[in-house]
Amino acid sequence: MSEEKEIQEEVKDNSKTKARALRGLVGIVILVVIVIFGAYSIYDASKYQSTDDAYVETTTVSVAPKVSGQIIESYVTDNQHVQEGDLVAQIDPADYRVKVLAAQANYQKVLLNQTNAKANLNAANSNIDLAKKDLDRYTALYQSGAVSKQTLDMAQAKYDSAQASLTNAQENILSNADKKVADSDLKAAKAALDQAKLNLSYTKIYAPQSGTVASRRVEKGMYVQTGSPLFVIVPERVWVVANFKENQLEHMHVGQEVDVKVDTYPKKVFKGKIDSIQRSSGAKSSLFPPENAVGSFVKIVQRIPVKIVFTEKINPNEYIIVPGMSVEPKVRVK
Repeated sequence: MSEEKEIQEEVKDNSKTKARALRGLVGIVILVVIVIFGAYSIYDASKYQSTDDAYVETTTVSVAPKVSGQIIESYVTDNQHVQEGDLVAQIDPADYRVKVLAAQANYQKVLLNQTNAKANLNAANSNIDLAKKDLDRYTALYQSGAVSKQTLDMAQAKYDSAQASLTNAQENILSNADKKVADSDLKAAKAALDQAKLNLSYTKIYAPQSGTVASRRVEKGMYVQTGSPLFVIVPERVWVVANFKENQLEHMHVGQEVDVKVDTYPKKVFKGKIDSIQRSSGAKSSLFPPENAVGSFVKIVQRIPVKIVFTEKINPNEYIIVPGMSVEPKVRVK
């Protein structure tokens, strides 16, 4: 029994020794992994800069009517893709057609008055030419004693009357040398007609650029006011705005390559580059920048917005990258 017991104890001792050796080996492996990971992290930090304070951005366009009226047709739906120049909505044009007709009638009236004024000017020029010839002729006859002073006075009065008529006709038409131009009333009537035609054209609302419809507020039958937003167009082109800490910018410059990971697609790395670096911090460029003229100043690490553009073509059918998505850019700085 004692011999068997010794064998059992020896087996136990061997098992304990192996367990201690295994634990030691595992500890060594873990330590090596930690060292390697730490070394890689230090190396990675020296070569790259990254931040999780980054988002997909774009510049949206608000579509609004230039004239007021009732919507008689809406040609877009939520999240629909539109091309620049597509007809997206139409306002009832009836009132604006009537205004065009009224402006046309007024313009034609002023134009007719202008035509009559020109005819009056031509007639006045003819009358004064005839009156001048008669005055010259009667002046010569009077000097020779062939006509009386009364006859000469009548010729002078006729000439003076023709001169007054000519002056009045000239006042109705502005002249510049031999070039005849429309007077101010005609110009105002023409401007009013052009504006009426413009307003009529504004009843058709077109997409100012290509993109996707968002925040749609327009429906057939609605009455809309000038400038009231109907919907927003989200352009196809997007970029990333990454807010890096100020102490991360030392080796960062325009043109550096960037790996962009979008939270929606964690296994995909998109390629990009730095497009520009904002020349002020995010806090300083806000609507209400902080004031530090107080005695309780606390130094805070500032964030500097960096614009990153995608350098690879992204297939919209495979990846949906929309403004507001969270991303994590990784900039190679060395």
